[in-house]
Amino acid sequence: MKELVKYSRLLHKKGLISATDGNLSGRLPSGGFVVTPSGIPKREITEKMLVKMDRAGKAVSGKASSEWQLHKAIYASRKDVGAVVHAHPPYAVALSLLGRSLEDCPLSEVRISLGAVKLVPYEEPGSAALAENAARALGKEGKAVILANHGAVAVGRDIRSAYYRMEALEHAAKIYYHALTLGRPKPFSAAVRKRLDEIAKIYNSGRSLKKR
Repeated sequence: MKELVKYSRLLHKKGLISATDGNLSGRLPSGGFVVTPSGIPKREITEKMLVKMDRAGKAVSGKASSEWQLHKAIYASRKDVGAVVHAHPPYAVALSLLGRSLEDCPLSEVRISLGAVKLVPYEEPGSAALAENAARALGKEGKAVILANHGAVAVGRDIRSAYYRMEALEHAAKIYYHALTLGRPKPFSAAVRKRLDEIAKIYNSGRSLKKR
């Protein structure tokens, strides 16, 4: 729980959220999860304010974030996910307003560390439809998605990895945004995308990369 508080404050410090924006959660051994509360600025959250949810999505105590369904849907579809971070990163959201994501972003580190970051069509914040669409877009191996006209979601085995994926997503979005203002970024060829995906599998498995 200390880690949730730590990264909640870091999200604010890094400008990935403002005021009461965003929410974070961590899976519990019981099958439920602990999530940040509703209406409290992330820089002011304490451990006592965190809300425990049972596996059915019912708050054991306190008032959970209005986006709790988003977290529940992801945990239900991904047994490998131990934490979820939902933020409103400015550059990633700006790209979504233009109907863009990082799915075809020609940055090698993005393809390797985050994979193809999809754009989830707009649905009302906090709705079951948004939760289901985000979980579906993440699929069985996705690490992050951008929510159109809203924000972004990153997942990981723990809150630390989920947070840093969100940070990496926004850094990439910033680079892509600036590239788009300068012209038309040259996309990767199909062969390069395939090779980067191969490298990603090795990178994420922890094995050593063999040169071709």
